[in-house]
Amino acid sequence: MRILIADDNSVTRRMLKSFLAKWGYEVITTKDGDEAWEVLKEDDCPDIAILDWVMPGKEGLDVCRMVRAANKPSYIYIIILTSLGNQDDIIAGLQAGADDYVIKPFNYDEFRCRVRIGERIINLEREIMRMAATDGLTGLWNRREFMDKMDAEFKRSQKEGRSLGVILSDIDFFKKINDTYGHQAGDLVLQEFAGCLKYNIRQPGFVGRYGGEEFIAGCPGLTLDGVASLAEHIRNELKSLWIPAPDGSSHIPITASFGVSVFMPGESSDKTIDTIIKRADDALYRAKAECRDRVCRQC
Repeated sequence: MRILIADDNSVTRRMLKSFLAKWGYEVITTKDGDEAWEVLKEDDCPDIAILDWVMPGKEGLDVCRMVRAANKPSYIYIIILTSLGNQDDIIAGLQAGADDYVIKPFNYDEFRCRVRIGERIINLEREIMRMAATDGLTGLWNRREFMDKMDAEFKRSQKEGRSLGVILSDIDFFKKINDTYGHQAGDLVLQEFAGCLKYNIRQPGFVGRYGGEEFIAGCPGLTLDGVASLAEHIRNELKSLWIPAPDGSSHIPITASFGVSVFMPGESSDKTIDTIIKRADDALYRAKAECRDRVCRQC
């Protein structure tokens, strides 16, 4: 976990950095509020900020207010460090958006405990965000999170002039699997299928559960031939999956149908994410109509 220290006293900065590094944290130091804000306004900023109240430039509470006003997607836990210790000062710090308040001089064991509290809160927030963004059964991105990522990639593709492929897949005869082997076995099939997709679609690609037994993948940088080839590879990989039947005497064979499409640089600006996914969906419909277990493409 990364921690920012902002303090104009070089001795304090060195002492805090030494202790925090010894406790296993990655530490960034700044000597005033202006430098601290330059670090904290970045997307990949530290998780915890320890801000001295009185500093040149922006004071600690100014930085605190700016961080809260920025409404960053990932929470930054802020500890105000100061010699001001009356109740009005403490209230002012908390009202500015600070999470904790440490008065100088302080006990380092107590300080370590307060930092650990911040770490626990950050980890809890990350876990809540992970749970909100993923499908509980398969661990893939849920539909809402996938579409957010797809929106960001689509805008990047338009800006940078690169292609963006889509793979839409559907497990063949999934209802029959549930009826024959039971819903627990069906859940296992979904998990194994999701694992196969995730293994084969590496970053910068990303995979989500679209709904039921349908899954979707975004594939930045792939042409139509490239995305179709990847889908064909996954289709063949599925044949080697060994998913045990509940009675242990056999395995559950699975196949899937795939529809692929791609957004290419230079396409009309009125193309949208929905348009690209609709083309993949049309191709998937054809694959299912043509006896399933195949890949169809839609330009």
